Amino acid sequence: MVTISLVLVSFTPLYSIDDVVAAMKTGNANQLSKYFDNRIDLSLPGKSDNYSKSQAEMILKDFFATNTVKNFVVKHKGEQNGSQFCIGLLQTKNGNFRTKFFMKQKGDQQVVQELGFEMTE
Repeated sequence: MVTISLVLVSFTPLYSIDDVVAAMKTGNANQLSKYFDNRIDLSLPGKSDNYSKSQAEMILKDFFATNTVKNFVVKHKGEQNGSQFCIGLLQTKNGNFRTKFFMKQKGDQQVVQELGFEMTE
């Protein structure tokens, strides 16, 4: 008699800082929002609040439409108590933005809970 065992594998994606950085480099709000928590603290020049995932995506679409992304350079990233953070420089056609985001464990994946852009000189 032959016994066959099946192993069930979860196909839930495990998001990481690198996934968010890749989306940031292209200025793709749709791709970026895939990594957002249900609600996110979003801070942009002249606009800062806690938004739903879909609201944040729309705001970022407008931001990226106005500030065409050329590149995103990671300056520092790390992990603390199971959470991940990243500080970088978003280079756009209208100037550079100091960018920070914070990811927290939710279920079996990391999700972005805070994202901020600040114009640099």
